Amino acid sequence: MTHPASPVDPLKLDKLAEVAVRVGLQLQKGQDLVMTAPIAALPLVRLITKHAYMAGAGLVSTFYADEEATLARYRHAPDESFDRASDWLYEGMAKAYANGAARLAIAGDNPMLLANEEPSKVARANKANSMAYKPALEKIANFDINWNIVSYPNPSWAKQVFPNDPEDVAVEKLANAIFAASRVDVADPVAAWATHNANLAKRSAWLNGERFSALHFTGPGTDLTVGLADGHEWHGGASTAKNGITCNPNIPTEEVFTTPHALRVEGHVSSTKPLSHQGTLIDDIQVRFEGGRIVEAKASKGEAVLNKVLDTDEGARRLGEVALVPHSSPISASGILFYNTLFDENASCHIALGQCYSKCFLDGASLTPEQIRAQGGNESLIHIDWMIGSDKVDIDGVRADGSRTPVMRAGEWA
Repeated sequence: MTHPASPVDPLKLDKLAEVAVRVGLQLQKGQDLVMTAPIAALPLVRLITKHAYMAGAGLVSTFYADEEATLARYRHAPDESFDRASDWLYEGMAKAYANGAARLAIAGDNPMLLANEEPSKVARANKANSMAYKPALEKIANFDINWNIVSYPNPSWAKQVFPNDPEDVAVEKLANAIFAASRVDVADPVAAWATHNANLAKRSAWLNGERFSALHFTGPGTDLTVGLADGHEWHGGASTAKNGITCNPNIPTEEVFTTPHALRVEGHVSSTKPLSHQGTLIDDIQVRFEGGRIVEAKASKGEAVLNKVLDTDEGARRLGEVALVPHSSPISASGILFYNTLFDENASCHIALGQCYSKCFLDGASLTPEQIRAQGGNESLIHIDWMIGSDKVDIDGVRADGSRTPVMRAGEWA
C-alpha cells in the first residue's frame, strides 16, 4: 500500500532539524542529548536524532507525550492522581544535565487539549508537575546547559490555528509558518541565523550601554512603568551557557529581554493579544500593579484561570521578564495567532509573570539566589509570557535622574 504524502515539506523539516542541532544547541562531540516531544512530532524527532549523531552526540534519549494518554488520565484517573507527578523522571533529567547533557524540547501540543477538563484538576496537576520539575528546570532556567525549543506542526495544533481548513491544508500552512519564523525557508539557514543573531546582539548592546533604570510603556489601556533590576543585563538571540557553549534557546526568536525589579512596577497595562494557557484562552487581560505586585486583574475571557495562575505562589503576581519585539517582526507580520507562546511572544513586546532568569544580571552566573533576590530578581514556580506591545504602544527608557530616551515609537525601534 502507498502512504499519502505528508503535507510537511521534508527538505525544510530536515533543515529545521539541522538548525536545531547546529544553531539551537551547538551540540558538542560526545555530548548527550535529552529530548522531549509529542508523539505526532516523530518525523522531526528522527531527523534531529540523525543530525545529533552526525554532530557526534554521545547518546540521544527521547521522552514522548501522547494526547490520548493525557486525556485518559483526566477521564479515568482517581482524584488523588492529580496531586502527583513523575519526580523520579525529572530527577533523572536533572542528573543528566548535571552530567553535561543538552536539552531539546519539541513543542506542538494541542493548545486546547484540556479545554473541557475540570480546571481544578488541571491546576493541581500543573502545580504538582511544576514542583517535581524544579530540579531539572533550575538547570535550564539558570542556563547551566545548552538547550533549545523548536516546533512541529502537530495536526491537532494546526486545526486550532486554521480551524476552517481541512487537516492536511492546516498542517501545511502551519508547517510553512513554522519554517518561515524559524528562518529555515532560505538557502542557508545557518548563515541567516548568524546575521539575525548579530542584529539582536546590537540591540542588546545598545540597551546595556544606556543603563536605563526603568521602561515606560504608554498606549491604549496602558500606562506602565517597569523598573529594571539592579545590575540587569539585556540578552537576545544566541547566548553562552555556563558550560561555555553558545546556543539559541528559542527557535524562533525576535526578542531582546531582561529582568524587571520585582518591587518596582507601577501602573496599569492591557494585553494586545490573547494568551493561550493550558487549554484556556485568556483575552483582554487588564492588570494594575502597585509596588511591583498585581493588585487587580481582569480579563474578558478566562478570568478565573488568570486568577488561579496569579495565586500559584507569592512571586506569581510579580514580573520575571520584560522583552522588546518590534511590531514588524516576521511573526507579527504573518498575522497568525499561534496559540503557542514560543511564537506569539515573538510577535510583540511582552512581560512574564513569575520566575526571572539569573543570566539577565551582570555576572549572573556567579550570583547566589540571595544576591539575585536583593537586586530585584523574582522567584516563582511559574513563568508565563503575555503580549503588551502593538503599533500603538510607545516605550521610553527612563534613567535614574529622570531623563528619558525614546526606545520604541508606534511599535518600532526608535
